[in-house]
Amino acid sequence: MPTAPSIDTSPQSAAGAWELPEELQQLRDTVRRFVREQVVPREEALPHDSPGLPHEELAALQERAQALGLWALQVPEEFGGPGLNVLGQVVVAEEAARCRLGAQFPAAGAFAGNPPSVMYSASEELFERYARPLIDGSPGRPYTAMSEAGGGSDPAGAIRCRAVRDGDHYVINGEKMWTTHAGDADWGVVYVRTGEQFDRKGISCLLVVRDTPGLTMSRIGTINAHSPFVLHFEEVRVPVENLIGEEGQGFALATEFLIHNRIVYAAGPIGIAQEALELTIDWVKQRETFGRPLADRQAVQWTIADCEMELRAARLLTYQAAWKADLGQDCAVDAAIAKLQGTETAFSVVDRCIQLFGGLGVSQALPLERWFRELRVKRIGEGATDIMRLVVARELLRRA
Repeated sequence: MPTAPSIDTSPQSAAGAWELPEELQQLRDTVRRFVREQVVPREEALPHDSPGLPHEELAALQERAQALGLWALQVPEEFGGPGLNVLGQVVVAEEAARCRLGAQFPAAGAFAGNPPSVMYSASEELFERYARPLIDGSPGRPYTAMSEAGGGSDPAGAIRCRAVRDGDHYVINGEKMWTTHAGDADWGVVYVRTGEQFDRKGISCLLVVRDTPGLTMSRIGTINAHSPFVLHFEEVRVPVENLIGEEGQGFALATEFLIHNRIVYAAGPIGIAQEALELTIDWVKQRETFGRPLADRQAVQWTIADCEMELRAARLLTYQAAWKADLGQDCAVDAAIAKLQGTETAFSVVDRCIQLFGGLGVSQALPLERWFRELRVKRIGEGATDIMRLVVARELLRRA
């Protein structure tokens, strides 16, 4: 695990406020400038609901990101990356989400180079062949396929997509759902059932190349702009060498990284909501009704105040979870709280911002209505709100 930054919790300013370490403040400011100067101008040329930048635009943006060192940020040092810790990843995730495409593609997809975390448990040959090019700057974004139609909040117990050993290959049959980024990916990692029992111990992880015979994909229409995919496996033969870890270890490997990913996931919605709030503050100061600016009205002021207080609370909860993760402490409950509070708060804040804009808020003249739809999805992804409450309550009851 990357070393946690030295965080001095003593007052860092004349006002006595706790602040991020200086190196993370600098990183935050670098990402913020990149989004405002490089990403936002490119987004302005796109249709409102564009699923992403054109390939040539994205390639140019990624080149600039690499030049600034904003590449493969999550890759540990032993694998050739900068080894940015979880708190640093949270800081980047919040700032990178503050653009129109931010919910699906933070910084419009510029900060790439991170293979699926499970790849760090792959064989050296498999890692060097597939993950290394990403880290070294090659374009592309692999997919991760775990969820299935009947999975819900128990993806492991519901896995029916099966892989059967046949000599030096595994033969996969079944389907995977809600797989993001699969349409443009050259390869991905797929969680399949190799054991007879329907439990977590019978799940394995295989690397599957896009053009493998028998693998087809179809889009799922959703309320957000970027569609996930269904992956159909019909007698798909995958070399045994593509097994990641040992047979039956797939879910254990995924769980190892799930908690940290959940913390970083919480930061993106907070960044979106912060951008929405700042947009709204500018609006209410200039918008006049009945001869007075909206900002002069107490009801509007209280709404603004509530949004700011809730965002600060969600941000600090996310920082705390990240800090504990970097110290190697048990942070499963903290991650659940951060994910729940981050996504629920962001959805509520953007909803109130739309209300203050009135009809303009639901129009495509602003990104608010797009963010609103995409934040609705965020309340489900990486563990639905209800399941996060279950995680927290179960641990509190266990301790009692």
